[in-house]
Amino acid sequence: MARKRVILELGSGNDLHGGDYTKAALRAVQDALHHSSLSMLGSLGIDAKTQMFVEVTIGVQQPEKVDTEAVKASLPHGIVTVRAVKGGLDVIDRERGDNAVIAAAAVAVRLELA
Repeated sequence: MARKRVILELGSGNDLHGGDYTKAALRAVQDALHHSSLSMLGSLGIDAKTQMFVEVTIGVQQPEKVDTEAVKASLPHGIVTVRAVKGGLDVIDRERGDNAVIAAAAVAVRLELA
């Protein structure tokens, strides 16, 4: 069976002080999740833990600094994959040596459909 994308939710998150890319990524994913209700899965008899494939893409300026395992662990259901890519935004306050990190998240849900 082919996996078809049935849901795409977008979110943004930030860490305004401290430059924590994982914290910003986690907030972006939670923002995306709070835009969505997956009630159709139950209506279709789909087991969200074993039949739902969740693909998370996080955009930040320094993707190597995102703990993708922590992001993966934050999702409540599905077979989850996470990748961090170049994107998002760093807003650097040079006077204070502070970095505000802004992350973008795309959370796609795929189901195996005949």
